Amino acid sequence: MKIAKLSCVLVLLVAVSGSFGCSERLSARAEFNHQRLAAVNAYPLEQNLITNIDNRSTVSLNGKWQVIIDPYENGYYDYRYQPTKDGYFKNAKPRDKTDLVEYDFDKSETLNVPGDWNSQQDKLLFYEGTIWYKKSFDYQRKPDRRVFVYFGAANYHSIVYLNGQKLGEHEGGFTPFNFEITKVVHEKDNFLVVKVDNKRRRDAVPTVNTDWWNYGGLTRRVELVEVPETFIRDYFIQLKKGSLKTVAGWIQLDGNQAKQAITIEIPEISVKRAFKTNTDGYVKIEFDAERFDVAHRPELVEGLQLWSPENSRLYDVTITSETDSLTDSIGFRSIETKGSKILLNGKPIFLRGICIHEQAPKSNARACSQEHAETLLGWAKEMNCNFVRLAHYPHNEYMPRTADRLGMLVWAEIPVYWTILWENEDTLKNALNQLTEMITRDKNKASVILWSMANETPVGKARSEFLRTLVKRAKSLDPTRLITAAMEKSYKGANKPVINDPFGRHVDVLGCNEYIGWYEGLPDRCDSYTWSATYDKPVIISEFGGGALSGFHADKDTRWSEEYQEYLYEEQIKMLEKIPFLAGTSPWILTDFMSPRRPLPQIQDYWNRKGLISDKGEKKKAFYVMQQFYEKLKQAEQ
Repeated sequence: MKIAKLSCVLVLLVAVSGSFGCSERLSARAEFNHQRLAAVNAYPLEQNLITNIDNRSTVSLNGKWQVIIDPYENGYYDYRYQPTKDGYFKNAKPRDKTDLVEYDFDKSETLNVPGDWNSQQDKLLFYEGTIWYKKSFDYQRKPDRRVFVYFGAANYHSIVYLNGQKLGEHEGGFTPFNFEITKVVHEKDNFLVVKVDNKRRRDAVPTVNTDWWNYGGLTRRVELVEVPETFIRDYFIQLKKGSLKTVAGWIQLDGNQAKQAITIEIPEISVKRAFKTNTDGYVKIEFDAERFDVAHRPELVEGLQLWSPENSRLYDVTITSETDSLTDSIGFRSIETKGSKILLNGKPIFLRGICIHEQAPKSNARACSQEHAETLLGWAKEMNCNFVRLAHYPHNEYMPRTADRLGMLVWAEIPVYWTILWENEDTLKNALNQLTEMITRDKNKASVILWSMANETPVGKARSEFLRTLVKRAKSLDPTRLITAAMEKSYKGANKPVINDPFGRHVDVLGCNEYIGWYEGLPDRCDSYTWSATYDKPVIISEFGGGALSGFHADKDTRWSEEYQEYLYEEQIKMLEKIPFLAGTSPWILTDFMSPRRPLPQIQDYWNRKGLISDKGEKKKAFYVMQQFYEKLKQAEQ
């Protein structure tokens, strides 16, 4: 459902420093506060993030936005480098011919939103700094409704203004945020301004050194969201941990009329349950969905059909309060471990996976659309995958929603990557906030089975304490899913890799990245390796692989040739098949992706060439090696 009448001005500012998350926080109280924050009381990050935007009344602000490139941040600071009260966010116009105003959004160039700025103009390819965005619009608000402006993501630090008034700030380039504008929006001539700053910082998450392109801008959708005065802000509706029949979770209302009667309905299986929220607008829910109304509908005696890659069954679940109603498509499944096995719906499953970066197919841009999600996950399905690792940050919401529909299991991750500042309190707060926003957005998506805390981080006391704090937060927000991290191997002898990272004690599934045959020897070295693990837990080899330039053919010993990559994958598979505790693989990576770390002329040209599909969409020879391997595993499971 879409709200009509839009033609406002929206200006967004993304900057480098400031507070984490939205500035306007609804105070969490009593039971709800305990549910979401008790695990990490030292770092309370209250959230007012609105979930399930796709099924709410919205107005899109996507399209052309006017922009001002501001490398010196003159639109924010004066010449003494102090914040100015007359910055670009004022959208000022000369009052007469004597008035001095040294900027003009209306005469400035435009960029597309959603979209990164790097791929839209050649001069911005390597740009890191501030760009100001402005959107104008009109809006007719109903008197009994509230209005929020919602950002799918902006990379990296954003300051948001409406009609010259600051709404708040957000840090983190891959998670959503919103601000209420009910008392600020006008019927005519609104202007929304956003300062977006993608400068890398040592204390940020991620830090200054990564292996992907630092795409800046309003990289995901921007929408106005209209809701009742008291509305259903958030909810958690999944199978109870350890059960295949009991649905459990909670509902959270937002507004002055907190105490209300609530119903949850799953019409396809004739389930309807009633609850009452408390004075904080919160209620826990739990009900049995195994058997119901058998006398009238005997064909449904089995109750819920469990979601799986073979049967990606989604149910329309409707939550109705006295003031609001909201529907979501939810799949129900269980995920747990037993020894070295991962169990989906109580049965062992091998994760036939692939890693994916948020690189748009056949493009130098960041992926941001439903079409992009369909293409990327379609390629994974073609490879016979049932699992994807969405590296190294939360991807746009189209990805897990499409995975829900296609039956693709998902590893979701925050960008605690390589060597961040483990002892910096603000860095920890930042990571906690990004983790919270990721889980808040995706906790009702059946496809997501793993929350990943980090990637290739160095062993150490401060790092372990940092990551343990993240684990506590994740488990407090979602007790149903598994915790993992992509760790690195050690050695207990020549050619004897061992997975023994001390952080392994705190995860449910051990991820391990290894590049034997690429960074470590040649492919034939795989044959001599014998793997072990300190922990009796499932292991996913979360990265392996090597680079190849599509179309470059030579013998199997020639680096960068498709034949070398093909040979490496063949030898890796032989090695992996001998690991008894292996529960899944996700080689690196589905497609070539842009990276400033990869400058080799005529081979890389700022592309990481480890993809099994090129930046032009061409499948390399190693793609078919994995396709055949996964087909063999698929047939064995049947």
